[in-house]
Amino acid sequence: MIVAICGPPGAGKTTLATRVRDRLEGRGSSVRLFHSDDFSSRTYDQLARRVRDAPATAITLVDGTFYRREWQQRFRALGESRFVRVTASLDTCLERNRHRPDAIDEQGVHVVYREFEPPDADLVIDTDRRDPDEATDRVVAALDGWLDQ
Repeated sequence: MIVAICGPPGAGKTTLATRVRDRLEGRGSSVRLFHSDDFSSRTYDQLARRVRDAPATAITLVDGTFYRREWQQRFRALGESRFVRVTASLDTCLERNRHRPDAIDEQGVHVVYREFEPPDADLVIDTDRRDPDEATDRVVAALDGWLDQ
């Protein structure tokens, strides 16, 4: 199963994806995690290739903005997939971005936030309202349900 964790920069995607991976691995699950930040060009092409080549037995988590519908559709076409949309206010995203060691230009945060095309999400997590533990619990519980279907 592919789980795309998407949202604007600073919403909490990487924190959430990493915590979900750690929780699942702690339970003995095989998990692959890919971060869009690991690719400098043709990001979604490279992510799609990596996800496509990941072992089918693993849960594949993909952390990226996915702010364009075409990228969302491309990942849905790779196989059984779910989208977790991570939200936060623009002010929260900007503040978190300022404290990241790999902060992006603030104009980039504004652009992605403004142009974000929300996916048909299977789960929405508002990180202004949920702390990292609660958000992780919700994603893991949803994932358990998706795997049981």
